[in-house]
Amino acid sequence: MYDVIVVGAGPAGCTAAKALAEKGYNVLLVEKFKMPRYKSCSGILIKKSVELVKSYFGEDVPESAMCTPTENRGMIFTNDAGKEYRFQQEGLNVWRSHFDGWLAGKAKENGAEVRDGVAALSCTEKDGLVEVSLHGENNHTEKARYVIDCEGVVGTLKRKITGEVPGYITTYQTFNEGSIDLDPHYFYAYLQPVLSEYDAWFNAKDDLLVLGVSVKDMDKIGHYYGRFIAYMEEKHHLRISRQTKEEKWLMPHIRPGCRVDYGVGRILFAGEVAGFLNPMGEGISAGMESGYCVAGAVMEHFDNPETVRETYRQSTENLKSYMQRQCSLVGGMAGTSGRWNK
Repeated sequence: MYDVIVVGAGPAGCTAAKALAEKGYNVLLVEKFKMPRYKSCSGILIKKSVELVKSYFGEDVPESAMCTPTENRGMIFTNDAGKEYRFQQEGLNVWRSHFDGWLAGKAKENGAEVRDGVAALSCTEKDGLVEVSLHGENNHTEKARYVIDCEGVVGTLKRKITGEVPGYITTYQTFNEGSIDLDPHYFYAYLQPVLSEYDAWFNAKDDLLVLGVSVKDMDKIGHYYGRFIAYMEEKHHLRISRQTKEEKWLMPHIRPGCRVDYGVGRILFAGEVAGFLNPMGEGISAGMESGYCVAGAVMEHFDNPETVRETYRQSTENLKSYMQRQCSLVGGMAGTSGRWNK
């Protein structure tokens, strides 16, 4: 039997597993995809994320996880009136597959058992334990004193536990060879309602131009993506010679207040599945911080699950306040349309 089973080997899950394992807890980290697994993401590590990696893992982000341009210098937002908001900040540009794979490797080095290609289908709490049904090469059940659910936005376990169906935003982006009159060291976000139903964006990774839009209605992807490409061609002289890849993903629909679900009994939520996501589109730092906080709460009050959850809530109050401030900031930038305040 394990002390803790962590579900999902992203930044939240890997941070929680590493923190627990290095203190001697018997930890199983399961990931439904084979590692290194891919996630559609900007791959931008803001300054806070870089600092958290150093603090939680004791090392700098390895060069093997990075792509070019390695240095990110900040974010530039454009509202629907055409006004730019520039946020200068040092950061890094990484591929999530390599970055998350490195995090999982550090959890394993510190004593966590890591199983990839293994999906958690359900979990049930009874008699002071949690039984987790796993599916991989074979179906089987593992037991633990706690489960930390870090499986991300889809939240299969959470939906079965709470019955709640969350609201989603669909993201669509393409990777392209070509040219554009923008500095590749920045991440660009466009808040104009004519270009998307949430935001549109541009960034560069290994000489590829990444362009994307987010929508509430999947049937409108083609409509908004076409408008965004035309806008970028007119405003920034975008020229695409060849598209190399396209992808769709889901992200939570962040609303004012930034609701967070901390868990039920011995089953705890961290990262995106809990609601920890920076409304400016960055979830890595929030995932790592919430993963570290939930691990700390488990270690501090291992024999009292009610106290664990309350301690976890208190330890993330600053993170939640930070998210709320970011939500207000973005809502203010896009205030002429009002859609970020709904």
